[in-house]
Amino acid sequence: MKIQQCPVCDSFDIEDFLKINQVPVYCNVLWPTRQQALVAPRGDLALCFCRACGHVFNRQFDPGLVDYTAEYENSLHYSPKFREYAESLAQELIARHDLHGKTIVEIACGKGDFLRMLCQLGGNQGYGFDPSYEPDRDEAPLPERIQFVRDYYGPAFTSYEADFICCRHALEHIPQATTFLRELRASIGECSETVIFFEVPNSLYSLRDLGIWDFIYEHPSYFCAGSLAQAFSNAGFEVLSTREVYGDQFLCIEARPWPKNATETTPAPESEAQAGAEAVARYIQTLPAQYVETVKTWRERLTDLAATGRTAVVWGGGSKGVTFLNIMQAGDEVSCVVDINPHKQGKFVAGTGHQIVAPEALDKHPPAVIIVMNPLYRDEIEEMVGELGVEAEIVGV
Repeated sequence: MKIQQCPVCDSFDIEDFLKINQVPVYCNVLWPTRQQALVAPRGDLALCFCRACGHVFNRQFDPGLVDYTAEYENSLHYSPKFREYAESLAQELIARHDLHGKTIVEIACGKGDFLRMLCQLGGNQGYGFDPSYEPDRDEAPLPERIQFVRDYYGPAFTSYEADFICCRHALEHIPQATTFLRELRASIGECSETVIFFEVPNSLYSLRDLGIWDFIYEHPSYFCAGSLAQAFSNAGFEVLSTREVYGDQFLCIEARPWPKNATETTPAPESEAQAGAEAVARYIQTLPAQYVETVKTWRERLTDLAATGRTAVVWGGGSKGVTFLNIMQAGDEVSCVVDINPHKQGKFVAGTGHQIVAPEALDKHPPAVIIVMNPLYRDEIEEMVGELGVEAEIVGV
């Protein structure tokens, strides 16, 4: 059943702009065998945007298809580039909010990498919530001041009071984001000094910069600065700032609870919401045609590779790589997927069944072309390829 209202502002003024059928339900769940990967569950994307606040969402998202367990693997901390960004972000947040000897709650902490950074760099106490957390993965003994709960954060955990609450790359997975934020505001109660930090994918990167491989089923929501601020304001938070980071691919927001004695809802500045909606509307006018042209161009390139007996590898076994392979309906012209995350290596991509290998595997079977899924990692990849002595054309999407 199609969703009829915007999950951020409840507007009915919705416009459809892109339909992508039968994509893998999970990009970040890999499979132990090729056969299992080929029959992995699928769902449809029916992307639309709200003319009132600029929010983009999947009308046909079915939450019943999605559940997050320890098999969900989206850690990026094996990349030196990403680790540098994450550590810089942690240090920045610690300095700006004086996070020294404080209590931190991280919602959807994943494998716990960022929470450990915040606690170790600032001497903080931390509580992480995530059903996909894996205790056996900790290489060193976990300090007593850091604890993990293998569950979704919700009303049952309101007793965990915090000076700082963070959540990175999870709000976009929640179908009713404003409802979740209202529950979060209620759980904070009278602690009006608690600082809130969320990070989400930036929808304008996908729309403006053609980051089209970020359209995945796991994300029912795609926020721009205006719709993100609107969601927090509608939930009872005062928005302190929003900003684009990490090559404009991510969007950060900092907020604090609006005092209980103030108005129940504190709207985001109308100019920000309107500007966000206008920007999204402008970009989606051309996006469908650009999407079709980009897919056509890449299908032709892969067909040419197959016709000339050459092979390519996709570098990046995350959502971008999995989406690219499935949209392209890639076959043997792509020999494998390369990823530096050892927990992905040896497994198979949902939908197409391509195996994920370590970079060192290219030394034995060098490809003609290496397709880099994220431009931010190109320098890092070129350095690794050079150290391996592999000669291949390196191209970005």
